[in-house]
Amino acid sequence: MNRTMRSRIILFATFLLPLALPAQDRFATRTGHISFYSSTPMEDIEAHNRKVSSVFDAGSSAIEFAVLIKSFEFKKALMQEHFNESYMESNIYPKATFKGRVSGLPHGVIAKPGTYEVTATGDLVIHGVSRTVTVPGRITVNADGTLKLMGTFMVRPEDHGIKVPGMVRDNIAKEIKVTVAMDYQRM
Repeated sequence: MNRTMRSRIILFATFLLPLALPAQDRFATRTGHISFYSSTPMEDIEAHNRKVSSVFDAGSSAIEFAVLIKSFEFKKALMQEHFNESYMESNIYPKATFKGRVSGLPHGVIAKPGTYEVTATGDLVIHGVSRTVTVPGRITVNADGTLKLMGTFMVRPEDHGIKVPGMVRDNIAKEIKVTVAMDYQRM
């Protein structure tokens, strides 16, 4: 086999090799939605963030989220200001992250439309403090190949070093309900 023929085979193989590998089941969004809700007899506090970035690799079950703290929106501007400056210190800790794995999703199910109960376990970093959490949820595989992930869990501000001043302690729940809703597109 001469050098030219060998070069053509290598070039041809280089282009065909990616076609022979299994498809990457990676999904992403930059418009995910995370909200939180605190309810006390004194006051209800609710905020929404619709600029959440997330990647889910169905092949390895890895999942990651990145949330800019300043992107949470409140009904009252003063609440938003206190949230960013006094509690979350978003100039020092600008984002929250989650990095973990999803379990309960049968292998190869991404090709089959349906809704599946799953659990995500990983490290949640808020206010610079990392905690391992386990979050129950659902993944819906749509006929068009997109995915929807939903989950709800509780977060204790004190677990992440978030200090609540005594004079407003009764206005903020000891546990905050966090709701996650992601609409993923195939990458």
